[in-house]
Amino acid sequence: MKLNLTKDLCFLDIEATGLHVIRDRIIQLGMMKYSPGKSEPEVLDILVNPGKPISKEAIQVHGISEEDVAEKPPFSEHAAEVMEFIGEADLAGYNISGYDLPMLMEELYRAGHELNMEGRRLVDVQRIFYKMEPRNLAAAYRFYCGKNMEKSHEAMADVRATAEVLMGQVEKYEGVNLETDDGKVIEEPVRNDVEALHDFTRDYNMIDATRRLKYNHKGEVVFNFGKYAGKPAAPILSKDKNYFNWILQKDFSYQVKTMVKKLVKEYRENNEE
Repeated sequence: MKLNLTKDLCFLDIEATGLHVIRDRIIQLGMMKYSPGKSEPEVLDILVNPGKPISKEAIQVHGISEEDVAEKPPFSEHAAEVMEFIGEADLAGYNISGYDLPMLMEELYRAGHELNMEGRRLVDVQRIFYKMEPRNLAAAYRFYCGKNMEKSHEAMADVRATAEVLMGQVEKYEGVNLETDDGKVIEEPVRNDVEALHDFTRDYNMIDATRRLKYNHKGEVVFNFGKYAGKPAAPILSKDKNYFNWILQKDFSYQVKTMVKKLVKEYRENNEE
């Protein structure tokens, strides 16, 4: 089947030196972009030298050794190409919200590029799967596509499988309603519409990909960590300058740092005498 698209939809998957989205680095990036009116997707597959050791645990997962990437260029040399490939496309991937996207955003930011998410829809195939049929990518591929993955944890194999899984999900759940744990019914949440898929997979309470900030029931931005967990961020950051500066200097994502700066600026503007 074909996805109903009103704009480009770019699937992406990364392999990295480890699981920390800020401290670890990308080794391989696979991307596949579907465009309205085109029968075949565009593909971009790059290997990079991460400039730091690859953990043994990571090598056991993806099989890419330091020798494999020793002669490859750093990510910064591919950053402009990656930004051009993505363009204004919506984004999709398997666990893209929690891992692939925040790590890619950090790599791009370090290379002098900012991947603006405003107006860009995000479809997390894992969240559809976990909500409708909880399992992992290989199981999702078997369940929705009726095939076994020949190469798991290889970026292009994973990204191709993810795209096929999303199409299989859309076909399987056509006309299917979801009854939530609290008894509510969501009518046809998985349908051939990127906007609907974005709405279904989006975590509306969380603000940043590393889940450090979130909205409370009043719609206020509150801390989701540390000594101020659950408390409104703007007034605390404005008054506790040491905490504000600590966040800016420590290993927080640039999303968090950008948001706390914005919160302080807006709070002070709104509370000027």
